[in-house]
Amino acid sequence: MNACIRAIVRASLYHNLKPFGIYDGFNGLIKNEIKEMKYKDVSNILQYGGTILGTARCKEFHELDQRKIAYENLKANNIDALIAIGGDGTFKAISIFSEEFNFPVIGIPGTIDNDINGTDYTIGFDTALNTIINAIDNIRDTAASHHRIFLVEVMGNASGTLALYSAAASGAREVFMPEKKEDLQEIKEKVGQAVAANRSSIIIVSEGDEVGGAKELYDYLCEEGMGDKIRVSVLGHIQRGGRPTFRDRLNATLFGERAVVSLMQGKTNMMVGIEKGELVLNHLSLSQEKKSPQNMDYLKLIRKLSVY
Repeated sequence: MNACIRAIVRASLYHNLKPFGIYDGFNGLIKNEIKEMKYKDVSNILQYGGTILGTARCKEFHELDQRKIAYENLKANNIDALIAIGGDGTFKAISIFSEEFNFPVIGIPGTIDNDINGTDYTIGFDTALNTIINAIDNIRDTAASHHRIFLVEVMGNASGTLALYSAAASGAREVFMPEKKEDLQEIKEKVGQAVAANRSSIIIVSEGDEVGGAKELYDYLCEEGMGDKIRVSVLGHIQRGGRPTFRDRLNATLFGERAVVSLMQGKTNMMVGIEKGELVLNHLSLSQEKKSPQNMDYLKLIRKLSVY
């Protein structure tokens, strides 16, 4: 997100606009924690994960009177357009805000889950994916040395994108994800094969899977008498930080610049995205629709390449 913030500020200054940073998301809008951003404010931030502006959930923004306060704060600071980086919840909020107060807004997709409809890519996805794969590489050393089966839990909530992509790229034997029906008997047989062959295996489990998570799957396999050979590793919030990858830096920069130019062209209630390798603008309402199903060809690939 820092690369995106930098691009927004620098593009605004290039076009002789006055950019402002809002701290801690909608909370900052309501509390008037708003600061004019200068060139140096965004110097040397590309390499940092997270966001220099901070972020936070804001239940107050669900209330009309609080949104009115936010609008008044924007007008008091002579701000005439808003760019918000976030997911479908953020986009829904700014869309409502825009319609209520006739205020120009542009959304930029930012979530490691990569689950926003209307774009093939969201800021943070590639960095999180690379973090997961690096962690799996490290885990595999221990798994191979001790002939263990590791259940590696990744983030994803209701989206299995991180699980599916990381499983395909890291040579996992199986993946558990919300988008597919799980067959516990099948996984019991696969784990049994690995145990019998005294081989190591990596199984990726999305935190939003129907069985629960890696711990729940572990408990089931323990009941089947396989606990001695299985270990659990929950990656947790390590996936949400770290130095951003090239792809994240570049796409975030492209998104930020396009958002500024789009507002200058009078476009509003839109979101910047990438579709088939090209930058696009889609209406914010599209982000509220269910994203297309996962590419299950990756699942077929994982299973084809994991046959003993």
